Amino acid sequence: MKIRFLGAVRGVTGSSHLIQVNDKKILLDCGMYQGRDEDLNLEEFEVSPAEIDYLLLSHSHIDHSGRIPLLVKKGFKGKIYCTKPTYDLCQIMLMDSAHIQESEAEWKNVKAERSGKKLTEPMYTQQDAMNSFGYFMPILYDQIISIDENITVKFSDAGHILGSSIIEMWIKDESNALKIVYSGDLGMQERALLRDPTIIESADYLIMESTYGNRIHENIEKRIEGLVRIILKTVKREGTVIIPAFAVGRTQEIIYELNKYYDCHLDQLCNEKIDIRKIPVYIDSPLATKAILDFLPAYPIQ
Repeated sequence: MKIRFLGAVRGVTGSSHLIQVNDKKILLDCGMYQGRDEDLNLEEFEVSPAEIDYLLLSHSHIDHSGRIPLLVKKGFKGKIYCTKPTYDLCQIMLMDSAHIQESEAEWKNVKAERSGKKLTEPMYTQQDAMNSFGYFMPILYDQIISIDENITVKFSDAGHILGSSIIEMWIKDESNALKIVYSGDLGMQERALLRDPTIIESADYLIMESTYGNRIHENIEKRIEGLVRIILKTVKREGTVIIPAFAVGRTQEIIYELNKYYDCHLDQLCNEKIDIRKIPVYIDSPLATKAILDFLPAYPIQ
């Protein structure tokens, strides 16, 4: 058995790892590079997509799923295993990502035509994203699936966003049987909208995200109190608070926690001489709005 780390190495985006066992190739996530590493998205895959048999997807955030349409476009014909909520979220998030790719290419080509430069093609189109959905195999949490005679998998709740998973893999190679665990992104305990991450009892090998591995998270109530203080201070100065947040996951959590805080501290807030409930809140993201209004109501608070 061989394990290769193809993405999210010396960085926090582009998550992708390859397990090769016997004659099978298993890809763990296929994320898009973002920020300063985004040029890496234009490089060829280190392994031919046509040679990959299975893709195990931990969750729908674009830095873990964003290159799936490109993988299919380049020849992937295998199966993509993930939870049902992850599949549902991917349908809106990958389409949104494809729309962004098309819009950015169109904008660049307007400038290219003026200067006589070569036109740019989008990384993938909305049609490419739609084509990729045919390879998804949604499964349930805690459902044990034998994807072939030597590979068994189980997806457990990672408590990160809706559908996020810790993936357990039992793999038989020519000499022995091993258990590999891939954490994906892990959530914190006692979050309002999600269950706590599942405790995994054992593993022979553990592949784990470590973005916040050296940090102690601040208490959630203290963080919300700090945010409310900033909002009140800014409104008193007739200013505007702009909060950059993930469209799926963080945005919903902020709205929930603000409403919870308003309900529990109404008397205190009234003493501020500002009715904080009358401060308009705008979600300036079609993706976040679609997730809130069209999708998340189908999944009750876990």
